[in-house]
Amino acid sequence: MLDAAPQDTETLLDVNNIEVIYNHVILVLKGVSLSVPRGGITALLGGNGAGKTTTLKAISNLLHSERGEVTKGSIIYEGERIQHLDPAALVKRGVIQVMEGRHCFGHLTVEENLLTGAYTRRDGRGAIEADLDMVYAYFPRLKERRKSQAGYTSGGEQQMTAIGRALMSKPKMILLDEPSMGLAPQLVEEIFGIVKGLNENEGVSFLLAEQNTNVALRFAHTGYILESGRVVMEGTAAELRENPDVKEFYLGMSDAGRKSFRDVRSYRRRKRWLS
Repeated sequence: MLDAAPQDTETLLDVNNIEVIYNHVILVLKGVSLSVPRGGITALLGGNGAGKTTTLKAISNLLHSERGEVTKGSIIYEGERIQHLDPAALVKRGVIQVMEGRHCFGHLTVEENLLTGAYTRRDGRGAIEADLDMVYAYFPRLKERRKSQAGYTSGGEQQMTAIGRALMSKPKMILLDEPSMGLAPQLVEEIFGIVKGLNENEGVSFLLAEQNTNVALRFAHTGYILESGRVVMEGTAAELRENPDVKEFYLGMSDAGRKSFRDVRSYRRRKRWLS
C-alpha cells in the first residue's frame, strides 16, 4: 500500500478551473482543478458519468474528435500551457492516454501492438528493443503471447498490451482510464501492482480514472472525487480511505440506498465553505 506522495515534490500537471462543453451547449466539467506531482499516482474517482474520462481527454486534447472543447481555465504541463498542442505533440512531450476499453489493434500481434507505441521515437532500434524487454519484464504474460493476435487474447492481456504500448513511447505521465473495467479481481490487483512498480522503478507518473475506489485508494498517493462534473472532495489516499462520507458513498449502503454527496450533511457543510 502506498502512502502520501513525498513532500516538496514538483508539480508535473496542473489543471486549473477548467470547463468543458460538448456540441457548444452541454456543460460537462464545471470548474475542475487538480494536480499531479512528478513521480506520483493520482486517482480520479467517481461513478459512471461523473466526468472522469472527459477530464483525461481534456488533458490529452482528444476532445475535439467528439465535438468537445475546454472553454475556461488552463491545463499546464511542466510549466507550459498545453491546450494548443495536438495529441501527437503531447505524446512526444511524454503525455499518453490509455483509453477505456483496452483499445488494441486486433489484427496485429501483441508485439506489433507494443511496437506501435514507439512510432514517434528517434532514439534507435537498440533503445526500442531494450524498452520492449523492459515491458516483457513487467508483463511476462505478454512475452508468452507476443506472437498471438491481440484480438484473440483475454481482456486482462489486452489491458496489459495497452499499458505496455504506452510505455513504449517513453512517457513521463500516463493517463489511465478505468483499468479495472471488466476484469476479475485477481487481474485488477496484478495490473495495479504493475502500475505501482512502474511508478516506483521507472518514475512514471499516473493520473488514473477509476470507479473501483477501494483498489484505487490502496495504490494511489492522492485522490480527487468527481460528481456531476465537479470536484467534491480531495486529499491524500489515506485521508480519503478513512473519510466516513467516502466509506458510506462508495463502500456502504444506507437504508434508502446509495447516497449522493449532496445528501451528506458534512458535504453540504463543505460546500458552503467553498461557495
